[in-house]
Amino acid sequence: MSDLTHFNQQGHAHMVDVGDKDITRRIAIATGTITMQADTLQMITEGKHKKGDVLGIARVAGIMASKRTSDLIPLCHPIGLTHVDVSYVIDTTESAISCEVRTETRSQTGVEMEALTAVQVALLTIYDMCKAVDRGMCMTNVRLLEKQGGKSGHWTAE
Repeated sequence: MSDLTHFNQQGHAHMVDVGDKDITRRIAIATGTITMQADTLQMITEGKHKKGDVLGIARVAGIMASKRTSDLIPLCHPIGLTHVDVSYVIDTTESAISCEVRTETRSQTGVEMEALTAVQVALLTIYDMCKAVDRGMCMTNVRLLEKQGGKSGHWTAE
């Protein structure tokens, strides 16, 4: 268990001590996709949903979730985010919306969990707002794309 930082020498879960780490600029980019019926996607893109701007509301939900990550993930440090950006790519061929979130901080620990949490909640919000017309929506491929900063440096998904 020595490679798993959230476990101590006895194998018990603990919050990692980041007190001696340098404060650096840290960035994370995560993505995920939600697929749906073509009619559902058209309703969203044309702004015809009776509940309002689905993607705008999901964007705000993602930002809010990123700020609450440490309340949801037990061993995650609370950090001060300096920037969160939630963007979407619409794919009419696949009837899908891809969500990408970029989170930034100047801190002693990274922002990967905040980016991943924001993606999940943004996609869940799309689902919640549209489930009355399409319960078969599917959220997939949630993953970290890139991480910058800190001791481990720059990492990019292959």
